[in-house]
Amino acid sequence: MSAHHHGKSEGIKTGLTSDKRLRLSLAITLLILAAETAGGFLSNSLALLSDAGHVLTDTFALGLSMIAARISRKPSDYRATYGYQRVGLLAAVINGLSLLVIAGFIFYESYMRFLSPPHIDVRLMLAIAAFGLMGNLAMAFIIGREHQDLNIRSAWLHVLGDTLSSVGVLISGAIILLSGWMYADPVAGLVIGIVIVSGGVRVVREALAIFLEMTPKGFLVEDIAKRLCNMPEVMGVHDVHIWSVAHKKVAFSAHIWVHDQKLSEVEATRKKIEDSLAGLGISHIMLQFECAECRNGGLYCQIE
Repeated sequence: MSAHHHGKSEGIKTGLTSDKRLRLSLAITLLILAAETAGGFLSNSLALLSDAGHVLTDTFALGLSMIAARISRKPSDYRATYGYQRVGLLAAVINGLSLLVIAGFIFYESYMRFLSPPHIDVRLMLAIAAFGLMGNLAMAFIIGREHQDLNIRSAWLHVLGDTLSSVGVLISGAIILLSGWMYADPVAGLVIGIVIVSGGVRVVREALAIFLEMTPKGFLVEDIAKRLCNMPEVMGVHDVHIWSVAHKKVAFSAHIWVHDQKLSEVEATRKKIEDSLAGLGISHIMLQFECAECRNGGLYCQIE
């Protein structure tokens, strides 16, 4: 499903289009960024500054997602016959990599604070973190969880990670306030960094799998070929390829062997195959029919 169609369906449910949800979330993110940056320096809290660093990547990610979402909705033309949906995937990769970079800085600073934990203004830290948590919860609700578009989902993962980060800051602040154990701050920084890395790696892996045109998750080429070969009209299948044009938009191509017959007689078989593949979630199907009596030898299945 394209970003355009998905945005429309979400708009019906929430009353907001994808663009409006991203713009509103970006405005909230800028407020949180300003508050957490100032609060982090004033309170001297690494956990709060780590969270602010993540919010900074949220700002970048949401802005990038907004631009990519608009470009992705452009219709296909002579320059991009498949459309521009992979622009959103590129944004997802950049967003994911930005998560990994900020996590690296957090890990380094956490290590330095383990060596020499500084004094922290815990009450200010807790107040700012509570404000950040409320803002992140609002953004998570605005963007929503269910997204077929990997670009929008990468932005949501940024917000989710920051929500969990805010919870981590609150927990570490409460531990310091109650026990005086200052190492809770760098420990929270490490946990936040791990959460950020996890989300970043997942998004980058999914997007790169599409760019490399690897077989989409949940599809087994051998099983699909056997499914087609079980049709009485099909004598064999070879040169089977399955890949993703964009997130959740699966394409399929194959050479189909049938008995020697007129082209008009093959149309019923074509329709039957396309219906079968559509039932598996494959939206773009390319079939080439060949005379089974003319050739032998195939990759997956052939005449016995």
